Amino acid sequence: MVRQLGELENEVMTRVWQWNRPVTVREVLEDLHREREIAYTTVMTVMDKLFQKGWLRREREGRAYRYEPVSSREAYTAALMNDAWATSDNPAAALVHFFGMMSPEQQEALRDALRVAAPSDPAHSDRTPPDTGAPDTDTPDTGGPDTARAGTAVSGGRTSGTEAADGPADGPPSGHSPPPAPAAGERGPGQGGPPPDAAR
Repeated sequence: MVRQLGELENEVMTRVWQWNRPVTVREVLEDLHREREIAYTTVMTVMDKLFQKGWLRREREGRAYRYEPVSSREAYTAALMNDAWATSDNPAAALVHFFGMMSPEQQEALRDALRVAAPSDPAHSDRTPPDTGAPDTDTPDTGGPDTARAGTAVSGGRTSGTEAADGPADGPPSGHSPPPAPAAGERGPGQGGPPPDAAR
């Protein structure tokens, strides 16, 4: 759990967070003197404790240290809220009461935060839609056996479509059969000369 800052610790950290740069004990002391009388050693001790607790990091510069925050004020506030929420026996009810205590501006800020931070659920995209009993509109309708016979060739040499209407491109007109080919030794119609019997 995150321990809440003490009064003086909070005043020191507030200044370090607001300035958002490395600061010295002297700078913090001078700013605190605007509100109260406080000794240099007191501020130095507080900032050293904040360093030991992990709230501040520091780097030596000459004979003094410069301090800067490890985390933001927002992260500290979120940690306190999470710890307080975790102590409730009914977290959902605690959230309802907390939401009711907010101003309209705070409620809108919470909604904005939820829109940004709400995790997406990839499992939703993998779920198969329930079977409603309706026909599958994505599957082409083959039309069954009757429709298949209407659009494809059938036994017995009959065809459908363009070929049945127009006939083969190189064949005789529809309804006419080609003349039989003459047998060996016979002359076809239109060929000269007497038939073989006449010649004998």
